[in-house]
Amino acid sequence: MSFPQRLIEGYSAFAGGRLQVEQSRYKELAERGQSPHIMVVGCCDSRVSPEVIFDAGPGELFVVRNVANLIPPYEPDGRAHGVSAALEFAVGALRVKDIVVLGHARCGGVLAFASDHVPLSAGDFIGSWMSLMAPAAEKLGPRGDMPVADYVAKLERASIVNSLDNLMTFPHIAKLIEKGKIATHGAYFGVATGELTVLDKATGEFRQIAPGKVAFNAPRF
Repeated sequence: MSFPQRLIEGYSAFAGGRLQVEQSRYKELAERGQSPHIMVVGCCDSRVSPEVIFDAGPGELFVVRNVANLIPPYEPDGRAHGVSAALEFAVGALRVKDIVVLGHARCGGVLAFASDHVPLSAGDFIGSWMSLMAPAAEKLGPRGDMPVADYVAKLERASIVNSLDNLMTFPHIAKLIEKGKIATHGAYFGVATGELTVLDKATGEFRQIAPGKVAFNAPRF
């Protein structure tokens, strides 16, 4: 089976366009390594690429993506933990200053959890993974007569908060957060609207960011 033609075409466009503009940046990154200031925990969903949403260049963001942008609690049990490993590397090796949990509307993983769908496989890997959302669902309370779409939208945001809470179960990360050396953030992207809202920790509300009115403190390149 041949390599996907769409990817070949995409690479050709990249090599003849953006790569030419950013070649020196790639060479610099190859020689001295990466040093991003920001880590983003995002969803695997093909519609929600952090690099696209935040217009990031090579080396600017350290990104880990999984189904429903979840951060599990700290579990040093000797098993493989991909998200925890990425957090460990981002904080311990790269020394990022900000960790962003980026959720989004119309999340299939959250919908599967809320709808109690039939497992896609005998292993039910998605179901097991999505069980990490249970604490968020418990805090949100029963759906009752609320339409599924409205409930899912609330659960998507509640899950972001739960992931931020789980970050505090990592002892080393919690200490850095308490000392003010790392800041954590929750963000929510509206797939249909393109709107970005950010968690106000004081109120628990997600507030919209107005494009063009934000001053970025982290250096670009």
